[in-house]
Amino acid sequence: MTEILSGIRIIKFYTWEKHFTDKVNDFREKELSRLRVLKYLDAVCVYLWAALPVLISILTFITYVLLGHELTAAKVFTALALVGMLILPLNNFPWVLNGTLEAKVSLDRIQRFFELPDQDLDSYYSSDASSDPDVVLELHQSTFSWSPPLSASHFESEEEPEQKGALETCIHHLTVKKGTLVGVVGKVGCGKSSLLAAITGELNRKDGSVYVLGLEQGFGLVTQEPWIQFATIRENILFGKGYNAKFYQEVVEVCALADDLKILPRGDQTIVGEKGVTLSGGQKARVALARAVYQNKEIYLFDDPLAAVDADVASHIMEKCILGILRHKTRILCTHRLEILDKADMLVLMEDGKIVQTGPPSEILLLVEAAPKHRDKGKQQQKASVVHMVKNEDEIEEQQLQVDSPLQAEEEKKEGVVAFLVYQAYWLAVGSWLSSSILLSLLLMQASRNISDWWLSNWISNLQQTRNTSMSNLSPANLSPKLLLFSPGGLMSPITMTHSSVQNSSSDIRFYLMVYGSIAAANSLFTALRAFLFAYGTIRAASILHNKLLKRVLKATVTFFDTTPTGRIINRFSSDLYCIDDSLPFILNICLANVFGLLGMVVIISYGLPWIILVMVPLAALYFCIQRYYRHTSRELKRLYSISLSPIYTHFSETLTGLNTIRATRATDRFEEENKVRLETNQRCLFISNTAMQWLDIRLQMIGVVVVTAIAVIAIIQHQKESGNPGLVGLALSYALSITNLLSGLISSFTQMETMMVSVERAEEYSTELPKETQDEVIQVATDWPSEGHVEFRNVMLAYRHGLPNALDGVNFTVVPGEKVGIVGRTGSGKSTMFLALFRMFELNEGEILIDNVNIRLVALEELRSRLAIIPQDPFLFSGTIRENLDPWGWHMDAELYQVLEQVHLKEVITRMGGLDSDVGERGRNLSMGQRQLVCLARALLTHAKILCIDEATASVDQKTDQLLQQTIRERFADKTVLTIAHRLNTIMDSDRVLVMNAGKVVELDTPKVLCNNSESSFHRLIQSGEQ
Repeated sequence: MTEILSGIRIIKFYTWEKHFTDKVNDFREKELSRLRVLKYLDAVCVYLWAALPVLISILTFITYVLLGHELTAAKVFTALALVGMLILPLNNFPWVLNGTLEAKVSLDRIQRFFELPDQDLDSYYSSDASSDPDVVLELHQSTFSWSPPLSASHFESEEEPEQKGALETCIHHLTVKKGTLVGVVGKVGCGKSSLLAAITGELNRKDGSVYVLGLEQGFGLVTQEPWIQFATIRENILFGKGYNAKFYQEVVEVCALADDLKILPRGDQTIVGEKGVTLSGGQKARVALARAVYQNKEIYLFDDPLAAVDADVASHIMEKCILGILRHKTRILCTHRLEILDKADMLVLMEDGKIVQTGPPSEILLLVEAAPKHRDKGKQQQKASVVHMVKNEDEIEEQQLQVDSPLQAEEEKKEGVVAFLVYQAYWLAVGSWLSSSILLSLLLMQASRNISDWWLSNWISNLQQTRNTSMSNLSPANLSPKLLLFSPGGLMSPITMTHSSVQNSSSDIRFYLMVYGSIAAANSLFTALRAFLFAYGTIRAASILHNKLLKRVLKATVTFFDTTPTGRIINRFSSDLYCIDDSLPFILNICLANVFGLLGMVVIISYGLPWIILVMVPLAALYFCIQRYYRHTSRELKRLYSISLSPIYTHFSETLTGLNTIRATRATDRFEEENKVRLETNQRCLFISNTAMQWLDIRLQMIGVVVVTAIAVIAIIQHQKESGNPGLVGLALSYALSITNLLSGLISSFTQMETMMVSVERAEEYSTELPKETQDEVIQVATDWPSEGHVEFRNVMLAYRHGLPNALDGVNFTVVPGEKVGIVGRTGSGKSTMFLALFRMFELNEGEILIDNVNIRLVALEELRSRLAIIPQDPFLFSGTIRENLDPWGWHMDAELYQVLEQVHLKEVITRMGGLDSDVGERGRNLSMGQRQLVCLARALLTHAKILCIDEATASVDQKTDQLLQQTIRERFADKTVLTIAHRLNTIMDSDRVLVMNAGKVVELDTPKVLCNNSESSFHRLIQSGEQ
């Protein structure tokens, strides 16, 4: 689920909701199959606990009589009392055994986790200093691998991936002197990121030595995929360090963030979404860069931080930051932007995980095969200065959306009693007929148990009347109240026990035993029915509630995911669903048994001791007040507990994602402390909840003493006056001895059940209240729609939320079939929003978008998205095989898949990894960033869509590969309509037309040649500003 939530935009773009629903349901079915076994075993335990004492008793008496022995009241009640003693052990033993086994499984898993090898920096790095005092970093005869030990593969973060197990990084010798700028170049997947991971200690060092000066200070690390926390921009940059206004402002300036902060609604106090989802790729890269610079380390490692920014910004960062504020620091820069490396002190050329050559830029740059000449290419890329800023526009609006939403700061908490609709939802999830059947079987089970006790009492009374015998010397003192308490249904009081000197008639005994046996058999049947119906019903409810929750979450709007931390959603699918699966049925079972048990007990006691009603009425009011006070407190504590659990999940997930950065900057202690603080807050709620339970128990026990005393006095007075049936009086008294515990159990179980219903409430809240994408289909389009690829925007206006400015403000343009259109514009201009509008990620406020003259609002959402193709900027891969990531539906043959992999120059890499069935790892961590982008491009090549949207799909690949890919795109989509947002302007200079956006409006739409030659055009001015 964590992966699905992280890649939800990709799932919606590709209409993979059904595929991932099926995938989750497969895992869920496996979970439910095990849950089914457990619940049916529980049902057997419940049946044995409830029915066996009655069955054992009657079988014992029948056998005893049939063997010719004399059956007396003393023997009957003694035997029943002894059988009653077995109830608690019989009931507790399965639960104790089950709990012990569950604890052992959990402890074994934790133990296996603890036994994983830790990152041992002392053994990883060499303590022998270099002979040259200026050397700060030295690798000698070193071989590194992603594979063993397990710690490397377990703890690594996805930011620094390579093909683990398929490529080793071998560094014969590398020496870096203090204050130098080292550039690392090479084609995609050659091992650049692995080199940085080897320096930070994230790889397994097989041999050789690694020496780093000032190791304890750590590194300033900027990963290829920027890691951003769910916090304000300032908190992201400070990263735990104190605020120094002057230095902070300087860092913001050199990282080209000043203009962005002016545009954002709250400046650097703007809260960014989880994983920086509301920032553009370029903004995330610059925030991550600013964080590293502000840490003021001595060694800086940059993994292609300039890939997501345009040439103008890249030049600014290079001059002001890397060559400016960091000029005295040691810097290692991996990049594909060769035009900025001529100022490096040394370049390292890598290929297949090895350093091929090191030397000055003048030598190494000649060895790197770049298609255009550097100056021309640089000029072209400078033209793209427009482009990066453009991407920011919709994200900035989303930031405003987030900032203005209180949901980001605090999770909503329901208050007061759990609504009746929540109980109704659970009732319907179980099924109305099934729920009614469970209640009926419970009623019949309790009635048959009480009738069996009444029948036995009646039999004893008749024996006493006919024999007129004296009271038994088996006084109440000889039988512990606990024996009576746990006997089936309470059984008879010893007060009525008599010795019989006259042998019972054989016919009377057989008659009583036959009736008693029949009642016991009926009780056994009803008990079994109740136990297994309840188990089936709760499993059905768990399945239905999960399916409803999953279905609604996957249909939720993009805005919901942008403004809601993943941990908050995961909490619903983990903690709350576990409660619905396991804890709630267990407590609900006990609660219902207590309710019906109390009902039967009140009827029997009132029948046997009518005067007790006078005592029970005020006591009932007192019980009601206490339980009401306790329930309100306990319910709110449960809600607070659930809410305080979400930040733990969010923080832990965030920590795992940014583990490389956290460990490299030596911030692990702070993150451990932050986790402890969140855990402490959560445990505080749990502790107070347990304390409240003890508060309740003490008061109920004290009131219980009064109850038993009052009932005993009434019974004695009634017995002295010889009023009432002695058998019924004894039965009532034996019931009264257990009523206190039953009332206590009822309040406790009902309160726990109500707190458990909070989980149903939270699941139902998401299942019914989440903002949902419009799924309605007004018209049925043709199977080959769109057959031409004609796109038209008519006065399109779109705002992310009411009250925010329009991200698209009256956009009008037409793209003819087969046309290639490049889209550019400055920050906040609205170009990425056009893609979101085209895929209906957000609904339009006004206007309409036509594809082949069909209004897309009238087309079913799944139908629309499945007919379009997109290559998103974020190359998200899901855990699984290459095949599943390319073709999750299994529609294509292996030959087709290999063909597209060859076209994106990945076939050799994939073959080396093990073919189409090789695992890509979580979020594609077994592939480099550039390779992941190539996989996403391969997805698009498989599609037959007439319209393709490209959002800078090749930012992280080297320029030679980029040029080959652009050629592939031109050939494969020659007859398709292609809309391209580009950071490298050379990718759109051969477009048929260029569309220039500004402030949500289309300002120009013409051929690149016409716009370039027109000195008055915005496009021309953008190019000029880039060149300057």
